[in-house]
Amino acid sequence: MKKGIIGKKLGMTQIFMEDGSVVPVTVIEAGPCTVAQKKTVENDGYDAVQLAFGEVKEKHMTKAGVEVRKHLKEFRLESASEMNVGDVVSADTFTAGEKVDITGITKGHGYSGAVKRWGNHILRMTHGTGPIHRQVGSMGANSSPSRVFKNKKMAGQYGNEKVTVLNLAVVKIDAEKNIIAVKGAVPGAKGGIVFIRDSVKA
Repeated sequence: MKKGIIGKKLGMTQIFMEDGSVVPVTVIEAGPCTVAQKKTVENDGYDAVQLAFGEVKEKHMTKAGVEVRKHLKEFRLESASEMNVGDVVSADTFTAGEKVDITGITKGHGYSGAVKRWGNHILRMTHGTGPIHRQVGSMGANSSPSRVFKNKKMAGQYGNEKVTVLNLAVVKIDAEKNIIAVKGAVPGAKGGIVFIRDSVKA
């Protein structure tokens, strides 16, 4: 990848464009991120940099010769060999109009039933169906194969998983406040950590 940065989701709003259209955007505090570690082909077998983001008390962290940060993420950037420990990556790395991929942790819903988790239909309320209106329903054939197939959509943990949304357009950038506004929704709750990179399918 060519670009990458760590950010924090601040929430959603809307922006009025010059043509009068309204664009829903997610506002992200992107950076500044400090290069905390550099990996090279000679020592590690590949080129990469480890970016650090987020304020944290110094007593809670070990120091690596740079300002202490809370979150770390490794990026295999094409320009990693040209970067050094202590360099700063800020929001102006990206420009308005380009496409990015954003990775985040979705909201967790705990143990959920099949109706909420997978969108299954509710069974009919009359003619002897109850009291199982929100259960999965048939598990499969009885005599053959006499088992439940793998990947059957059943109740279980819903959410709290890593999701990447592709090809989100960067609408606006405020370099002074390290703010990036991207069109559309981004995984996670307000205050969640997200990873932004240039799009791989643009």
